[in-house]
Amino acid sequence: MKVACVGGGPAALYLSILLKRQDPSHDITVHERNPAGSTYGWGVTYWGGLLEKLRAGDPESARAISEHSVRWSDGIAYVGDRTTVNHGDEGHGIGRHRLLDILATRARSLGVRVEFESEITDAAQLPDADLVVAGDGVRSVLRERHADHYGAEVALGRNKYIWLGTTKVFDSFTFAFVESAHGWIWCYGYRFSDERSTCVFECSPETWTGLGLHEASEAEGLALLERLFAGPLDGHRLIGRAQSDGSAQWLNFRTLTNRTWHRGNVVLLGDAAHTTHYSIGAGTTLALEDAMALAGALRGNPELAPALASYERERRSALLSVQSAARYSAQWYENLPRYIGLDPAQMFALLGQRHSPLLPHIPPQLYYRIDRAAEQLEPLRRMKRWLGPRVARTLHGRAQASRD
Repeated sequence: MKVACVGGGPAALYLSILLKRQDPSHDITVHERNPAGSTYGWGVTYWGGLLEKLRAGDPESARAISEHSVRWSDGIAYVGDRTTVNHGDEGHGIGRHRLLDILATRARSLGVRVEFESEITDAAQLPDADLVVAGDGVRSVLRERHADHYGAEVALGRNKYIWLGTTKVFDSFTFAFVESAHGWIWCYGYRFSDERSTCVFECSPETWTGLGLHEASEAEGLALLERLFAGPLDGHRLIGRAQSDGSAQWLNFRTLTNRTWHRGNVVLLGDAAHTTHYSIGAGTTLALEDAMALAGALRGNPELAPALASYERERRSALLSVQSAARYSAQWYENLPRYIGLDPAQMFALLGQRHSPLLPHIPPQLYYRIDRAAEQLEPLRRMKRWLGPRVARTLHGRAQASRD
């Protein structure tokens, strides 16, 4: 089979590895518009379960990813001058540049052609291929060429956010909430190497404009954030993306869904097909799992159309609970004043429960007491597990009805 992947992100590169391992005779080219070694973002997070899946798909790249990852097992939250620690599952971080380099090197070793500075803006520019994989991100050009068919819908989040790096090396996954004269602003911080960490800063649009971040240059914004978060950062500096015009890249998160993921021999992968809010730290994992599912569907179906349909069904089903969790997580932060006044231990506990469809409908302190009690009583745990999906389905049905 001849395969052309548009976009050289983790999903497309890993798909090319899996397909080559399944059948070395596949002719695969990955087209990446940017030069080699350039990438956006800082570090990505993942959990132990992904490593097991990567080992099953390709032990060699999994070994390299594991060796170049850092690990943590605790979460820490700074709320003003109060601090609380939570012991949780082990997490992993790796630099996005390092991850891409590992996957591109492994793909080349298997015979995949990885072509940088090869921008595809139209399917007509591609060589004849049996399968075209649109892995070109949330603003996918190939998808937008047939927007009516794919039925893409984008919902913009309310809050503003910016993705930065820092020389502060966080020992734990870190949340820091700072109250300014214009409202709360917060960050998520995690290390991805022994020298660098990622910091994602977020705030309401009112706080963003009140602090003057809407008109500040990147350098001015970094200086302001460094002052506000001097404690959690231990005085370390923040690192921006060095835009040529000096502007800061504050964004509203784009939650993307599509009515269908394939058209003819073109199939959507990763962020081109779906996005989930960064606050659940699952974007890269979901993209890699897309690649695993697509490779599996192509292995199990000799005909392309049934294979693509099977891939879409599998991933849509797998994403339902994750997308629900991401929506509620984003809403938790958009409604931060509801929780920020709680005792730090209670607030951190509900931060961990932010994916729950029940939480927005129950007073926070009451939810906290029920949640603590549910840890002790199996009947309450079962009731909570039973109620959660039903509430989510009911609310989803109401939202769909209102759109219709």
